[in-house]
Amino acid sequence: MLAVSLAACAAPDSLAQQARAGDNKNYIAGDGSVSEYTAAARPSPVTFQGPLFNGQTVESRSFPGKVVVLNFWYAACGPCRLEAGTLQELSQSFQGNGAEFYGVNIRDEAPTAAAYERTFGVTYPSFYDRNGGVLLAMASFVPPQAVPTTIVLDRQGRVAARILGVADKSTLKSLISDTLAS
Repeated sequence: MLAVSLAACAAPDSLAQQARAGDNKNYIAGDGSVSEYTAAARPSPVTFQGPLFNGQTVESRSFPGKVVVLNFWYAACGPCRLEAGTLQELSQSFQGNGAEFYGVNIRDEAPTAAAYERTFGVTYPSFYDRNGGVLLAMASFVPPQAVPTTIVLDRQGRVAARILGVADKSTLKSLISDTLAS
């Protein structure tokens, strides 16, 4: 009986092997496309509410008057890790200038998300969205399998811009600046 149990523990774990390989197998990345919507072409304001990992609930109706950046991520996403520093840096540079940043974590439990945030120095809050409420509200703009995706909402809560894939620093900075100026 004991030999059977030990043998089971030694069996190869294909998912663990894939994770160690770091080749993003079974991962569907965004295509890197950037979409910017003119004020006249922007749809109605998005509406959602969701819990942050800190326990606070945030509603999108509290966003008007602010430009809001939503970044969809999860801890094991390689491209999310790649852009984490850029997003943190931009969140700091726009702090107090009318733009707020929120992460939208679509997979992780609180300890995993907290470890990611510590590792990459992320200080802006993240929604705990394993139930998909925020993602569903953004379904017209965020393909569920394309993570990371970054959305910029204008002061009325409408989608002004979207980046599918890793957010390039200068591109995202320009999108936020343009949205603040409009």
